[in-house]
Amino acid sequence: MKSILLIGLGRFGHHVALKLSELGHQVMAVDRSEERIDSIMPYVSSGQIGDSTNQEFLAALGINNYDVCIVAIGGDFQSSLETTALLKELGAQKIVARASRDVHAKFLKMAGADEIVYPEKQLANWTAIRYSSDHIFDYIELEDGYAIFEVEVPEKWIGQTIPALDIRKHYHINVIALRRNGDMNMDIATCGALAEGDTLFVIGRMPEIKKCFHT
Repeated sequence: MKSILLIGLGRFGHHVALKLSELGHQVMAVDRSEERIDSIMPYVSSGQIGDSTNQEFLAALGINNYDVCIVAIGGDFQSSLETTALLKELGAQKIVARASRDVHAKFLKMAGADEIVYPEKQLANWTAIRYSSDHIFDYIELEDGYAIFEVEVPEKWIGQTIPALDIRKHYHINVIALRRNGDMNMDIATCGALAEGDTLFVIGRMPEIKKCFHT
């Protein structure tokens, strides 16, 4: 369990708060809006109404006591930048900041953000890739050009086992799990012959995955 300071309770911040709560973390939620704080209070450990660009207000929260500080402010980049800089100055252990554009990310990094998230961009990429192919069921982009895909088993593979196909040798990707009838199996050597309706979780570089599964 981690202690997390979440600043900004717009749609993105609200959903982050709900998920963190579901995962069992202690969340201090901060927003200028009393209405937003009231709506999230049943799900978080504590909440504060206040201006995160005010150094005295932030300092009173005991910033260095949090494992992670998430700046989820969306519509006001100036406030996001000032908040990030103040968190850094006050000794935040780790700062994750939301950005909508690359230029925002650049300035947030300069202000002290350790990591940047792009909710709109990441969702747009996921949507474009997911729905531009009939064979992709899910997709997670990793670093350095790698990704994890959940894909439909190619018709020509049906009836064969994963070890016999030697997918790593021929396509330079790894099969990490198989989903069959809703159940996940990560011990792929025991899955037996592939069947219609099976889906595979594969990891590798995106060009190899696209080539292998014609996505």
